Amino acid sequence: MLQSFSLIFGLAALFSLINYRWLKLPYTIGLLIQSLVFAGLIYALKGLSPNVYDFFCQAVIDSDFEKLLFNGLLPFLLFAGALHINIKELARERWSVLLFAFLGTLISTFLVGGLCWLTARLIGTDISFIYCLLFGALISPTDPVAVLAILKGSKVPKSLQLKIEGESLFNDGIGVVVFSGVLLVASSTGMGESLEESQIASDIGLLFLEEALGGLLFGAILGYLGYWLVRQSKGNPHLSVLITLAVVLSGSVVAQILGVSAPLAMVTCGLTLGNLLDVNHEKHSKSKRQINEMWKILDESFNGLLFVLIGLAIHLIPFQSIWFLMGVISIFLVLISRFFSIWITYSFVRHQEMKPANTIKVLTWGGLKGAISIALALSIQSYPYGKEIVLMTYVVVIFSILVQGLTIGKLIKRLELN
Repeated sequence: MLQSFSLIFGLAALFSLINYRWLKLPYTIGLLIQSLVFAGLIYALKGLSPNVYDFFCQAVIDSDFEKLLFNGLLPFLLFAGALHINIKELARERWSVLLFAFLGTLISTFLVGGLCWLTARLIGTDISFIYCLLFGALISPTDPVAVLAILKGSKVPKSLQLKIEGESLFNDGIGVVVFSGVLLVASSTGMGESLEESQIASDIGLLFLEEALGGLLFGAILGYLGYWLVRQSKGNPHLSVLITLAVVLSGSVVAQILGVSAPLAMVTCGLTLGNLLDVNHEKHSKSKRQINEMWKILDESFNGLLFVLIGLAIHLIPFQSIWFLMGVISIFLVLISRFFSIWITYSFVRHQEMKPANTIKVLTWGGLKGAISIALALSIQSYPYGKEIVLMTYVVVIFSILVQGLTIGKLIKRLELN
């Protein structure tokens, strides 16, 4: 795995340089496009040099995308994304963020699942409703890595930016919990277990309490602990940086041992620690400057690695024309479901934006999908319809990052939200 990680990291550095000097695209999009082109070139060499093709295929397989993301990269990326968000400003949008992240994810899950099930029947494919719902659960969360990376290059009104950032940071953890709940039902059904509805509901409810609420509580405690430890360093910049690294590394492992949501824990930890240290005002503190610089480098480095890996994995996705068509149709179904889930939840509270219809459009188009959806899909490859769901997910994610990601800035300018 270390060899594969090193190879992909080297490619990410090379593609970053090419994008910086010549392509000048948004960072993550530039890296994804280059990795897709590179994967195409490697595939073209399959007949001429099978050894080279097999080597790169094995490198992607050995990197173990799912474990690398959830156990390695995601805790760092979520912590880095939350570190500089002002809790006081976020609190002004708390109801919007909570509704989008919790209720919006649930609404989108069921809308996507229902629409996909109906569409599959119309085009003559056989897939049970529970697996359509599973697809809805994994594709509904917006990816914080993709969203935050795109937002850096777009001028968005502060209230709207907080809505997008807050939702993307929290709803991936919620999405994982919803996915786990649906998977629990799918697994019990697939194994022929006759669980009562009340038992299934109680199991899902307990799962939500343990993972979601437990993750939020553990993350807050971890943030306060990290703050206390940094204070004990007496302003030593290297020790302060080392402590923040240890908090994320150790904290994510402990969260998994405790059975709570590590993504939610890292978001809450980043928010708590960042605001207690007040890292956004680093002028008079060398340790704060060091923490900011280190986490900025880690954020960009791991972002690049992740998007290069997404592109390289394309030739390992099993292709079936009927399910590719289903994936293309799912692009529109996901966008429609996203629109209605935002519209419904947006109408529940008052907002600062003067043009709510335009805000809903931006929130809909800016709900990018990414690595989390792919990792969740890869985790069910061995299940019925698993490979088909992976293909559908990949189609939606690639469209989301390349098309929505490249045009969200233009949409914001066109709608004149500022």
